[in-house]
Amino acid sequence: MSGAAVRTIAVRRRAAERPVLLARVIRRQLVRRLLVLGSFLVVACIAHVWLRLQVIKIGYDLSAARAMQLRLEHERRELEIEVATLRDPARIERAARQLGMTAPRPGQVTLVP
Repeated sequence: MSGAAVRTIAVRRRAAERPVLLARVIRRQLVRRLLVLGSFLVVACIAHVWLRLQVIKIGYDLSAARAMQLRLEHERRELEIEVATLRDPARIERAARQLGMTAPRPGQVTLVP
């Protein structure tokens, strides 16, 4: 037997001889076990609350990211419309005529291979 087991048996023998001492030993062991169990429950509750708070925080972050994504998609669509408007050949031709430009004559255009 190990030293702790021998000591436990010796304490129990002495305690068995005195009922008050036995009650104290049992009470002390019960208090220790309850403290350990209580500590474990407190740590588990704190971990649970912390995890719930993390889930809520991530939910808010996800919601903000989704709102930003929608805003950026809307802005991208607006920019695509603006690019299409600016590339319109009729608008380019009107701007060129306002600047005094004319269509090139047949000899002015040279094709590069």
